[in-house]
Amino acid sequence: MLRSLAALFFLTTTAIADTSDGEALSKMTWDQIEAEAKGGTVNWFMWGGSDTINAYVSDYVAGRLKAEYGITLNRVPIADAAEIVNLILSEKEAGITDAGTVDLLWINGENFRSMKQGDLAYCGYTGLLPNDALVNWSNPAIANDFGVPVDGCEVPWNTVQFAFAYDSAVLPEPPGDMAALIDWIKANPGRFTYPAPPDFTGSAFLRHVFIYAAGGPQNLLGPFDQAKFDAVSARTWAILNEIEPFLWRKGATYPATVTQLNELFANGEVAFSFNYDPAQFGLAVQAGTWPETTRSYGLTDGTIGNTNYTLIPFNSPNKAAAMVVQNLLLSGEAQLEKAKTEVWGAAPAIEISRTAPAVQAGFAAIKTHPSVVPATKLAEAALPELQADWLTAIEKGWAENVGN
Repeated sequence: MLRSLAALFFLTTTAIADTSDGEALSKMTWDQIEAEAKGGTVNWFMWGGSDTINAYVSDYVAGRLKAEYGITLNRVPIADAAEIVNLILSEKEAGITDAGTVDLLWINGENFRSMKQGDLAYCGYTGLLPNDALVNWSNPAIANDFGVPVDGCEVPWNTVQFAFAYDSAVLPEPPGDMAALIDWIKANPGRFTYPAPPDFTGSAFLRHVFIYAAGGPQNLLGPFDQAKFDAVSARTWAILNEIEPFLWRKGATYPATVTQLNELFANGEVAFSFNYDPAQFGLAVQAGTWPETTRSYGLTDGTIGNTNYTLIPFNSPNKAAAMVVQNLLLSGEAQLEKAKTEVWGAAPAIEISRTAPAVQAGFAAIKTHPSVVPATKLAEAALPELQADWLTAIEKGWAENVGN
């Protein structure tokens, strides 16, 4: 991967780029920004583990950008956004301030915190995007990314909430809450596992156990508290070590990614998969990968929900074109397209009521796939994300106390 990044860096820095001066862009009208963006190229680094998401970006988004603006969208698949954050940081340390490798990054959580704290993000421009008017910035779940204020440094793309998938023909009544799930794991050896952190989905499962061990999210809200972490993490590691011998392959190894977990579920090796994006369950059924009897649900004591975003690095040489991409992604039409169950099924990051009547009608006509738990049902028991410092400590603690 590093070799491919180096090659892309060479291509980016030797190409003719549009405006990289964020201060100059902030003084332009939107028409001027669009004119500046025409014919540009945007290198979008994003998780590449879903064929349907990849197709939406490479076909629909890239197609519209090329047809309407002459912009070339280069989708660069990645496994871990943290690697790209480190790449941008290394460029800053090397003095590369206007010819960076990355023009756009799919991001949230601790990676956004690192970008913001390291002054690696281009900020203060989001109000220039015409479709920013569709975003409800008064919603704390939008205005704050894992407890970190967005402050005009990124643009929302989707809202998600964690859910579990199971085969109803094999497991008619899945365990309803975390306590019941833990009991089920011990009663059904080899039928459950989770991806090893830092896999994003595996890390999310850990946080569910951590919140359960804390007695609920209300005991963890706010800034990181070392004394509280020490007490709760001790209970968390005890739970995870207790179930480890009952996991797939007796816990001797863990899937490295959620994609591997999905394959285990598809093969019937484990009874559950899970994802922040339940729409993926329906798409797997439609693709014939998962059985038609797949169903999904949230725990009665809640599952975590959050928002994910796109971000322009401080040293993107193609900021104007990247802003046009973000504005398109925010549009009612693009949000509707990815909400269609046959395309992606992603929940929108905009207020549907603020879109055109035709777009509102399109959203109203969408029927949820039978394998996908409705977002409204999940929302009845939604858990807030912990602030980023908690996430870092939990992942590090798991590696030291469980994963070793």
